[in-house]
Amino acid sequence: MIKTLGAKKFNSYANRGMTLEADLSATNEFYLVNDIAVIYKKPTPITISKVNYPSRVEAVIKEGYFRTPSTTDYNGIYKGKYIDFEAKETKSSTSFPLNNIHAHQIEHLKRICNHGGIGFLIVRFTTINKTFFLSYEVLEDFMNSSDRKSIPLSYFMDKGYIIKDRYNPRVDYISILDKLYFGGSL
Repeated sequence: MIKTLGAKKFNSYANRGMTLEADLSATNEFYLVNDIAVIYKKPTPITISKVNYPSRVEAVIKEGYFRTPSTTDYNGIYKGKYIDFEAKETKSSTSFPLNNIHAHQIEHLKRICNHGGIGFLIVRFTTINKTFFLSYEVLEDFMNSSDRKSIPLSYFMDKGYIIKDRYNPRVDYISILDKLYFGGSL
């Protein structure tokens, strides 16, 4: 039985103002509540160096810095497999600029896959409202075979998987994992 997400109210998936991160948070909560998967957004490692304490409840961070470059946005476990992915949005309607993903993030996804985990990207083209799943292996193949500085939309259409808008879960990437890695049919 599918459980609802408690008293929280969610807008229809047709709400084009939702960000990919908000949609993924709702999706991951749905997966957790329904005991489908355990996936979390990773916190960005920040060191706080100056805080103004006028009182305990009014403490304000005045200065901080990133300790180390973060790896990817999300990680967790599904059907006994470690899952790790980066989520990105682009306003372009024709391509995804590769400078939107950093070299250390690509290297991290490579390491995950080399150790038996599942690494991938979720990319939303906001102006055309299409969200894609692109496995690390497909990303690596593109980077090794092309000198382009962006991945064309046509490549996502050909080699990636469209994640259709839904109400719950909003960004159902688990259904694609099932098809690609756990014997489901495409």
